[in-house]
Amino acid sequence: METFLAGVALLLRWDVALALLIGSVGGVVIGAIPGVGAAVAIAILLPATFALDPIVGLTMLLGIYGSSMYGGALPAILINTPGTAVNALTTYDGYPMSRRGEARRALALAYSASFWGGLFGILCLILLSPLLALVAPHFGSREIFLAALLGIILVVLAHRGQVFAAGGLAAFGILLHTVGLDIRYNQRMTFGQSWLTGGVDLIVVVLGLFALSQAFLLLTDTDSAPDPQPVQGSLVSAMKETWVYRRVATVAGGFGVVMGMIPGVGEFTAQFMSYTYARRTSDTPDAFGDGAPEGLIASEAANNAVPAAAMIPLLALGIPGEALTAMMLSVFYVHNVVPGPQLFQTQLDFVYALYVAMILLNVIVIVFLIFATNLLTRIIQIPTRFLGMVILTLSFVGVYSLRNSVTDCAIAAGFGVMGLVLKRLNLPVVPIVLGMVLGGIMEVKLRSAMIRVKTPLDFVDRPIAALLAAAIVLVFVLHIRTLRREHLARLKGDEIDHDIHDSQQR
Repeated sequence: METFLAGVALLLRWDVALALLIGSVGGVVIGAIPGVGAAVAIAILLPATFALDPIVGLTMLLGIYGSSMYGGALPAILINTPGTAVNALTTYDGYPMSRRGEARRALALAYSASFWGGLFGILCLILLSPLLALVAPHFGSREIFLAALLGIILVVLAHRGQVFAAGGLAAFGILLHTVGLDIRYNQRMTFGQSWLTGGVDLIVVVLGLFALSQAFLLLTDTDSAPDPQPVQGSLVSAMKETWVYRRVATVAGGFGVVMGMIPGVGEFTAQFMSYTYARRTSDTPDAFGDGAPEGLIASEAANNAVPAAAMIPLLALGIPGEALTAMMLSVFYVHNVVPGPQLFQTQLDFVYALYVAMILLNVIVIVFLIFATNLLTRIIQIPTRFLGMVILTLSFVGVYSLRNSVTDCAIAAGFGVMGLVLKRLNLPVVPIVLGMVLGGIMEVKLRSAMIRVKTPLDFVDRPIAALLAAAIVLVFVLHIRTLRREHLARLKGDEIDHDIHDSQQR
């Protein structure tokens, strides 16, 4: 109890409370503006958080991470344009409800389902993180290497239809980590260029791939300024309807937690699984896609349960599952706070402070949305090219502030162009960032493990290592099985098409 109260006392500091308020409200505003999103905002703010206390910086980033999807539902419902990528499924049923004149009801359902899913995810975080932290001391170098390897494999395989591209980009991220000096101060991949000796900074890459690429995208696309209509009536009374669909909301939150814990899977898989479940168990499945409240609740509850669940492997093992938690990991490392079992043993008050901060951010957000929804509809009207110019300026300021280096700005611009090309080709950028982060973990742990490993079998001579190795093999087997089924289904479809064509000719 004393440790819990110490954690609460951390949040009562004026700077921590202010950071939580700014992050929570700012995340909603950022999420409500189509074309920005949490990744861009966190990338821009990362350099500034390095100068703050870890609890201050992390509460601000957590506020943005946990609240942006609330705001993203607003344009998805009102103008059929998701504020963040993970709100895309919200448009399926939210926008049809809005066109029927039920915008207030749709927003109330989205907000309350998001709140439900967020609290459910935090509860699972509080229950599961300490359990995983108890197992974590049994993780040696081999186990952490295999866990990171499993994570990067899952990240790659999660990009269905783009596995080879995602694998190549992840490998490119691992390669980027090797640039510079190794632990013995030998130069690697520098090609005699002195400006590469210090390596490629993760934050420079993140700002380029996420923030600058989005700025370039907004500046090169057609300028637009949506004009959503204001919402009439109180949202509070309409929020009660979520209780009618509490089973759907709870199951969707469960999907969000499970998918959030698995590296590289995240919101999209959780949403589609919960949406599919809601449609199959609904009394009116034909209404889905045409304004079904269960579909809206399933989508929003699932994606808002993911942020808290994604913190479970980060806090317990120090292994990020997606790009935003990888960015947060850099804040831990800058302040010499190492996530993992020691964090629960030596800084439990810090962990409790993060738990309470995540609960408070959901409360702050829901109160803010009740009173400020119509204000946010005006923010949606910001012209996209003006927004792109603001992001571009803030991004270069953030990059330059890292090391006062023009070279870093040039590198970030290069990755910005690369990110723009990848977005135009509809290819993922997340594998590059996770490749850099998980590649660094894998290299350090592999070097440590090789001291005691004589044969390949020594890598799996302990129970946890053997389980992780078996999981890696099982993932590959299941993926190959899925590919084989899809190939057979395509062949069968081609045969049917061929038979139809022959019958038509006859």
